[in-house]
Amino acid sequence: MSQAAANEEITFPPELIAYINEWKAIPGSLIMILHKTQETFGYISRTSAEQLSIITGIPLARIYGVVTFYHFFKTTKPGKHKIAVCLGTACYLKGSQDLIEEARNILGLSAGGVTEDGLFSIDPVRCVGCCGLAPVIVVGNDTYGKLTMDMLPEIIAKYRN
Repeated sequence: MSQAAANEEITFPPELIAYINEWKAIPGSLIMILHKTQETFGYISRTSAEQLSIITGIPLARIYGVVTFYHFFKTTKPGKHKIAVCLGTACYLKGSQDLIEEARNILGLSAGGVTEDGLFSIDPVRCVGCCGLAPVIVVGNDTYGKLTMDMLPEIIAKYRN
């Protein structure tokens, strides 16, 4: 982790603090609290994990154990436009792994990376529930189905502007 990331300043909004205080005494609520924190900030930074530890009394190691165990939680800030590529069975069989590689090539990304301008990140996901449209990607709230690799540059260009 970079020194800048370790020293970042974040402020928990009052709604998040109220949510945490409501749930922190309930056994097994850590995942709920982490989901709400990630929903608020887009990811779970080291600083937010440390603050969660202080507010909840849950050891930082336990928080990181949960965050790193579940694929859904992110420890790095995602791009402004998160491209979710479905790897469910139907999508995978119709070439979604190739779509991931092509999108990474177009954007110049490595696995888990974010473009230099902070606009894009790519996340393989297990299923988006659109099997009849396989293969599928989701960008923000927009779903694109029956994709081919030659469709990706146009879709990505739409979000660059």
